[in-house]
Amino acid sequence: MAVKKFVTENPIWKNIFTGRSVRKGSVEEVLSRVPAFSILTPRELKEVAAIVHKREYRVGEPVFYQGDPGLGMYIVQEGEVSISIGDKDGQQRELVNLTEGDFFGELALLDESPRSANAVCKVDCTLIGFFRPDLFDLIEKKSSLGIKIVLKLAEIVAMRLRNTDRELSKLKSKLDQIQETNGGSDVQREVKA
Repeated sequence: MAVKKFVTENPIWKNIFTGRSVRKGSVEEVLSRVPAFSILTPRELKEVAAIVHKREYRVGEPVFYQGDPGLGMYIVQEGEVSISIGDKDGQQRELVNLTEGDFFGELALLDESPRSANAVCKVDCTLIGFFRPDLFDLIEKKSSLGIKIVLKLAEIVAMRLRNTDRELSKLKSKLDQIQETNGGSDVQREVKA
């Protein structure tokens, strides 16, 4: 047992035995910060990094539009991406600004539903794309790695669904209180405030 302790504390041998050596600024390092890939070993990260797609976008360039087919997820390596939705009057309402290390579009890895929002680059960006065919190919060729990613994606989706349920429940309670107070009138005006 003393030998094991000596080996893991020895700086010469530490990286060999811990296996967590990911080069800073590399695609692997960026992937390691994304929850869907955070559980992967450095070797698995390297395998995923070999199949992802790196793309440069200019300021104002769309990554995708609301209603486009969902093809996969994107990770912001550099830059800033605005996620927005169009309202019934055609106006864009920004939901969030995503920066380095943030990811979006992951639901498209699980189904091919149309995009529910717009993603447009606010500045010049470098994005990493991981697409549905890449995931399915990975599941076919390296099933344990592919399944690890799918299970983590399912966990992320479940967590977001729970958060959405909680927010909807709060909103419903607020609506109920407003209706009770106002007898059902002016509910829409109160909710917007």
